[in-house]
Amino acid sequence: MNMREYRNEDLAKVMEIANIAWRPIRQMSREALGDTIADILNPAGDECSKGLQVKAQIESGQWGIAICEHEGEIVGFITYSINGVWGEICNNGALTSTGLKGIGQTMYKFVMEEFRKAGVKVAKVTTGLDWAHAPARRAYERAGFKKHLDSTTYYMELD
Repeated sequence: MNMREYRNEDLAKVMEIANIAWRPIRQMSREALGDTIADILNPAGDECSKGLQVKAQIESGQWGIAICEHEGEIVGFITYSINGVWGEICNNGALTSTGLKGIGQTMYKFVMEEFRKAGVKVAKVTTGLDWAHAPARRAYERAGFKKHLDSTTYYMELD
């Protein structure tokens, strides 16, 4: 596997990976929040909303994005930002259907190196505490993230 910078022609594949990677998260969200709130949070629908969010993030030009490839095929993507001594991993996803191990770790190692080159002192990533985010939590912990603050987000439908 190798990492490279994002190219405009990667967009469709990145959006596809994002939508696939977020399927269990969208399912969990819909189950937890109900259809009304889920539809408001993801008006384009569960099947394509994450890809559209990642597209908007990329098009904003405010985030770094890198691509993970295996034998010339895109198998993952990662977005990140650097703000002085802070670095943040944002949206990232891997095609687990490839059967490849280590896509996430390859991407996190790449971004941590980018952070170090930029003088970042603290790296941050945010993820959910629910069952759908359990694989992400394990991956971040394997990458070296050990310290965390727990939080929760409440929702309420208004009449």
